[in-house]
Amino acid sequence: MKDVKGQFEAKRALEIAASGGHNLLLKGPPGTGKTMLASRLPELLPPLKIDQAIEVAAIHSIRGNTIKTGEFFKRPFRRPHHSASSVSLVGGGSNPKPGEISLSHYGVLFLDELPEFDRKVLEVLREPLESGTINISRINRNAQYPANFQLIAAMNPCPCGYLGSLQKTCQCSVSQIQRYQSKLSGPLLDRIDLHITVPDLPNSFLTNDDNSPENLSSEIIQKRVIKSQELQINRQGCLNSLLPEKSLKTYCSINNNVKPLLEKAIKIFKLSARAYNRVIKISRTIADINQESEITNIHINEALSYRGDIKTQHNL
Repeated sequence: MKDVKGQFEAKRALEIAASGGHNLLLKGPPGTGKTMLASRLPELLPPLKIDQAIEVAAIHSIRGNTIKTGEFFKRPFRRPHHSASSVSLVGGGSNPKPGEISLSHYGVLFLDELPEFDRKVLEVLREPLESGTINISRINRNAQYPANFQLIAAMNPCPCGYLGSLQKTCQCSVSQIQRYQSKLSGPLLDRIDLHITVPDLPNSFLTNDDNSPENLSSEIIQKRVIKSQELQINRQGCLNSLLPEKSLKTYCSINNNVKPLLEKAIKIFKLSARAYNRVIKISRTIADINQESEITNIHINEALSYRGDIKTQHNL
């Protein structure tokens, strides 16, 4: 993580995503470090446990893949090209085999240039993002494969990529930008917990060494992630992202001091029930990173800042 210049908000979001198992969307112009950030996520996660490693190896063996001895406990990181078909992503064939989302089980599925994927291909992600499994139906047989993966996606803000860039001027019309961004459905975006803008950096960031206290190494962040995950597992038996809705009141209780802020956020930002629940889960993860037992307005405000265009500047 120290190799990534600046981008402290994105790094913070990456730590939150790793700590709570949350999905993440990185949006910004080309060359701002989106792919580099995404590739760093697996090294922030704790190594696979023995039973998880065996399960991952079994899935890969069905595809005829082998896992090197030194990488047996390493989290999978899959990066399919945006031209990938739904069969490549989901799996299939006459004798159904797992696809990229199952090969990402217990690891990370990175989709770069997200709007360039076929919309029908992206829509098949909705089922496994909710259930952690994928069902493949063929004439001769049906198969169900595990698909408990973390989705990290990246996209440009517009077709040319330079909307809001400090380096180049965007050449896209308003209708082109709207058409490009509308390639992603609302239900899919609603299932991505954290939305982060990765902006251009001033030239000083690129030429100077970054020795600020905020620029933490992957090892330090991983220790905090492991500590946060252990807290969640001991408290509720799963990571915050996997908490069923019926358990939110038990493990993510909101006191009366926080309720006015949440009620205002729901009204201003028109949060859906799913979006509201995800804000609560992210707030719980932020509190867990800080080793704090109660969710406060500080946690809620930070969680809201990761919901698409929602920013705390809205005077909440």
